[in-house]
Amino acid sequence: MPIAPAHYPAPLERAFYNRDTLEVARDMLGCWLVREHNGEQIAARIVETEAYCGAEDSACHAHRRRSPRTEAMFGPAGHAYVYLVYGMHWLLNVVTEPEDSPCAVLIRAVEPTVNEAAMRATRQATGKQLSNGPGKLTRALGIDKALYGHDMTQGNRLWISQSVQDDGLATGPIATGPRVGIDYAKPEHRDAPWRLWLKDNPWVSKSR
Repeated sequence: MPIAPAHYPAPLERAFYNRDTLEVARDMLGCWLVREHNGEQIAARIVETEAYCGAEDSACHAHRRRSPRTEAMFGPAGHAYVYLVYGMHWLLNVVTEPEDSPCAVLIRAVEPTVNEAAMRATRQATGKQLSNGPGKLTRALGIDKALYGHDMTQGNRLWISQSVQDDGLATGPIATGPRVGIDYAKPEHRDAPWRLWLKDNPWVSKSR
């Protein structure tokens, strides 16, 4: 049985996101990504993130200029920045830092914690292929452009909360390394250890 919304911890407040992006990316690990979709309530532990650190970061979408696509990144912290890659995969980011500082954290992989069956009904995949990548998890959770700009501090449709203490899933030590798929970035940004994951967690993406 899914846990009723009232039983989930409260959504993380805006102050959580309105901080240094690397700190947010680290602190999001182990938190729950909660989704209400098609009448189902679903939750998954965040096990992998990537930090994108504003206009000075040549891997960040906001590096070149402000545009309709990146507008959400320039707004208040705690809003969803959702975009399409390769014409088929939606990726979920959460905006960080003060307004007009276009930073965000990409959620790269999650571990199902509540109502995994609903995720598998949405995305037909075996084993950990269900959500061990950024495009996989959005499909499993029904996340797409309709959630662009969504305020994730409000506790409806999509939000992040602290994990339930007795959920029985260990967090463990945190590992870091270069981000994935940013060969176009400057060397100092391409090699920066701004990808973070729960070490040895089996739901982390296979990209290293």
